[in-house]
Formats: sequence, C-alpha cells, structure tokens
Amino acid sequence: MNISKQDLPLLSKMSNTLKFLCADMVQSANSGHPGVAMGLSDVMSVLSLHLNINPKNPTWINRDRLVFSGGHASSLVYALLHLWGFDVSLEDLKAFRQKDSKTPGHPEFGHTQGVEITTGPLGQGVANAVGFAMGAKYAQNQFGEMINHKVYCMCGDGDLQEGISYEASSLAGHLGLDNLILIYDSNHITIEGDTNIAISENIKMRFEAQGFFVLECDGHDLLEIDAILSQAKTNQTKPVLIIMHTKIAKDAIGLEGSAKAHGAPLGQEVIKKSKVALGFDAQKEFYIPEDVMLRFRNVCEKGVCANKIWEDTYKEKIAELQAYQNKDFSKIIYPAFEKGQKVATRVSNGKILNAISSAVVGFIGGSADLSPSNNTGLDQAGDFPNGKNIHFGIREHSMGAISNGLANYGLYLPFCATFFVFSDYLSPSIRIASIMNAKVFYIFTHDSIGVGEDGATHQPIEQLSHFRAMPNLSVYRPADANENIACWKDALERQGPSMFVLSRQNLEVCTPENNDQVKYGGYILKARENAKITLLASGSEVSLALRSAEKLEEMGIIAQVISVPCLDILLKQDKAYIKNLFKDTKVLAIEAARSYEWYYFADDVLMMEGFGSSAKGDELFEFYGFSEENIIERVRALC
Repeated sequence: MNISKQDLPLLSKMSNTLKFLCADMVQSANSGHPGVAMGLSDVMSVLSLHLNINPKNPTWINRDRLVFSGGHASSLVYALLHLWGFDVSLEDLKAFRQKDSKTPGHPEFGHTQGVEITTGPLGQGVANAVGFAMGAKYAQNQFGEMINHKVYCMCGDGDLQEGISYEASSLAGHLGLDNLILIYDSNHITIEGDTNIAISENIKMRFEAQGFFVLECDGHDLLEIDAILSQAKTNQTKPVLIIMHTKIAKDAIGLEGSAKAHGAPLGQEVIKKSKVALGFDAQKEFYIPEDVMLRFRNVCEKGVCANKIWEDTYKEKIAELQAYQNKDFSKIIYPAFEKGQKVATRVSNGKILNAISSAVVGFIGGSADLSPSNNTGLDQAGDFPNGKNIHFGIREHSMGAISNGLANYGLYLPFCATFFVFSDYLSPSIRIASIMNAKVFYIFTHDSIGVGEDGATHQPIEQLSHFRAMPNLSVYRPADANENIACWKDALERQGPSMFVLSRQNLEVCTPENNDQVKYGGYILKARENAKITLLASGSEVSLALRSAEKLEEMGIIAQVISVPCLDILLKQDKAYIKNLFKDTKVLAIEAARSYEWYYFADDVLMMEGFGSSAKGDELFEFYGFSEENIIERVRALC
C-alpha cells in the first residue's frame, strides 16, 4: 500500500492520538513506559495500513504475526489492539496495569486477545518471531501459496544487545526466512542513558553478515516509512531488518529523546503542554477522534475481507491444514520393551519420538547440534524447512524461544533437545512457555552424575529442583523405557509444557507395560504388606531402590518402592492418595541430584551434597553413596 501527501494529515492525527492514548494510560496507572510508545507511534500508524490481520478471527492461520519483543511497550500494544477492533475496550485501557485487567504490565498470550506470544525478557521476541517465520515457512512448503503471510517483530536497542537475538538472527539468515521483517526502533536510549556507554557496533553490518537485507528509515517520516515497508514486503530472498531511526518520547515537551521517559510517567503538565502543541484538548484524556477510529478500524474491515477470500480460494486445502491442528494421539504405535532389557531412556525416547512423528503430522523439532547423542533424529522425515528435523545449531538460548514461536503458530507440537546441564540456557524460554501454558516438549539427556568422565561442568545437579519449582511445567524423569512411554502418553494429553529428563547410561526395564499409574505422578512399584520403609526414587535410581529393597527384605526389613516419574503431578494429588501411597512408613528418597524438595514426603534424602567429578559413571554412583550398602545404612538409621 502506498500513501500520498493527501493522507498525511490524517496519519499524523492517528499517530498523535496513539501517543497521547499511551501517555494517558501510563499516567493513569502511575507506572509504565511511555517513551517507546510515543517514539513508535508514527511507525505503528503506517504499519497498520500494511498489516493483514482479522480481529474478528484472531486465530486465522494466514494472518500476519506481529511480535513486540520489548514487552514494556505494552501501552502501545493495548492501544493498537483497541483501535484495530480486538476485544480490548477503552475501559480496559483505563485499567492499564491494574489487578485482573486485560491490560497487564507486559502483554500475555491467552490473557489479552490479539497478543501473539508472551515475550518477557528482552530478546525473547526476536527468537519468537523467528519461530513464527519458521512455522510459516514449513507450512508454505507443505501447503503452497495458501500460506503467504509476513512475520513482523518490533525490537529495540536492548533486544539487539541480548545474545539470544544474535543466535536467532543467525539461524533466520541461514534459513533465508524471507517472510520475516524485524523493525528496529533505533532511538539510542536505554535505562542508563545513551547506548554509546555500552555498545558501539555497526548493527547494519552485523545483520548483513548474518544474511539479512538491511534497510534504513527516518522513523518519523510517514511517507518514507510507508515506502520502506512496501519494499520490505516485496523482498523474496532474505529476512529483512529495517532500522527505524526514532526519538524516544517523540513530541513530549521537555522529555523527547531523554532516558527519563523510558520507564516513568511523563507527568500531567508535560502531557497537557504536549497535547496543546499538537492541537489536542489538554483536558481530554483517552480521547480518540472519530475519523482516527474509523481509519484504524479499517484494519479489521480489510482483514475480514482477506480472511473470507482466503477461505473461499483454498476451501479444499483448509481441511488438510486442519489435520495439523487436530491432533489424534490414538494412532501412535509405541515401541515395545521387554522386562529385564537394558536400554538408556535417551535411546527409548528416540524410538518414542519416531512413533509419535509417524502418527502426528505436526510433530516437529530437533536438537542443539546433539541429535546423535540426544537420539532425537526423526527417521525419513527430512530436514527443515522441507522436513521435520530442525537443526538449531549450537544455539540453546534461541532454540527454546523459537520453539515457543512454533508452538504458538497454531499448527505444530514442537520439541527441542540438548544435554540436561545446558537446560540453564533455555530457562527463560521455558519459564515463558510455562506462563503461557504453551505445548512445548523439552528433551534433556545425560541427566545426572551418570554422565561420567565429562566431569562436574557437564553433570546436572541443581537443575531438577529448579524446573520442578516452575509452575505449569511437568518434569518427567522416567525410570525405564516402559515408564518413558507412559510419561509421553500423559504429557501429550496435558496442557502446557513438558520436560523429559533422560539417562545416558543403560537402565534395566523394571516397570510394567501399559502403565496407567504415571498419571498420578508417583505410584507403588513394589508393594509390600506391613512395610516399615518406603524407598522413593525417580529415573535411574528406581532400579537401585528395587535392588536395595530386596536386600533389606533379606535382612528382615520390609520395604516398598515408589517410583515418582513426575513430582509436580504427585504434589497435586489429594491427601487420600498420598496417605495410601506412604501409609505409616518411614520414607527414604533417593536421587542423584540436589533434591531438597523430597523432604516434602521423606524423612531422609540420599542426594548429591555438592557437584560431581570426573570418573566413570558407575564409580561416581558408588563414591557419592548411591549404592545398596549405603541405602541399607540410611534405612537402619531411620528404622
């Protein structure tokens, strides 16, 4: 779309309305970030004319995606959603940052209609947008021209300083994601002042080196903004970065260009003076002129028409596309494992992944350059963007956030994988997925001191406790191959993200097939009448608990064994279930990690007291006390 000089008066009025709507929201809440909203009002007013979205059908799969990587621009997001016609009222804008409002301090997916994804920490949104663009590219390769939308990402100086944006942009350039348009709000201001105190690199050259087509623009020249956006949309070979040179808090008298406008209200006097200077009534708050509202609502009218034309054009293919959205897990044929067979859970998991992939068309994912070790390769599924196997490269930070974008795209069940000790790199993205209840599957192998000779730097110790403490995240640590299958069956049916923590070393198959007890999080694996002691364990330590129980019984101490593949789920069970589980026994928990959370149930916990060391895995288990002999001594002390 091209605008003419005749359009400028109304576009300027739209932009100024947007400025003061955001300023009033922040002032009314007495908190927020007015500077970025006012600085981007010109860009967003013009971008409104280019967007292809339908507020009447927010989940239309061929809509353009718009991501605000800087979630602190929330007043701008909500103002636009209201003006475009989403379910965000003027009263919602007035309730900005208030309890139970639709307009919280940072935008949240699923809470406010029109918000595509929860971004949170700076830089996340850049990687989320890459995930959206990857989802669109894969869909385009599956369904052809019926998927032809763009992904826009608004990002700022802070986003591009974060390492996650480097990783994500590198992958986007490598994949040639020509459907991705990053709009960089280059105002040279962060909280501490001018960006030159911390960064001096050439952003243009950085992105060109990563395979982007880079454009530059005066972010306050409406005609130039329109021309640049039109040029970016016609690009057919590379992702695009548009460097929009803007001024923070544009037109805020006395505060334009100042870091003081970043995270604090402008003040009533500044707002009033600024309104008068631009021809607005200083006494009117939350004011939207009728002609401005009509022009912004044209976004909705245009989107409704585009959506209808798309549905009519691709009527036959839409049913095929819906197969990606409607997941049927009943068709999965899981592998079989025999009792006594020894197989690492990372290996059994690889077979499970392939079984799911064969039955579920939208199951897609990969590893951070560790597929042979993680066992995450999908056989005969091809490589992305034509196939299901995604090669994220050694980019764990962005892998997590890209997976969030893939999950929110609306067609896929994504998984990603690395060693468990590197899960720390994904933690911010996993936390955001948990806040959103996004259905992402995390595969983390090499789960304990069983990693062995790689030593303390590669042996996860504290990670289990960290992720178990994260709300809405189901953390599964299966005891063997059969329990691994049961965990997957449970996870596929649950809403929200799931994590699989898997062994490098072989584990004896010791749990039953078709185990429906996993849905409780913990269950009695070895039942005994009149038991005096309960041995509680997860993962590789379950077989150790079973062997120890046998030795204890030889000594006249009756022991039952409880396997806890998912502590998070067990903690949600009612008191009656928990009482029946533990009866009146003493409880010893066994886990090769720093697992203080077991004291919720246990009288004593055999766990790692510090970091591991470099030696063979079996030697380390013996050295740190994960042996039948030590367990017997701990039980004697309890009983």
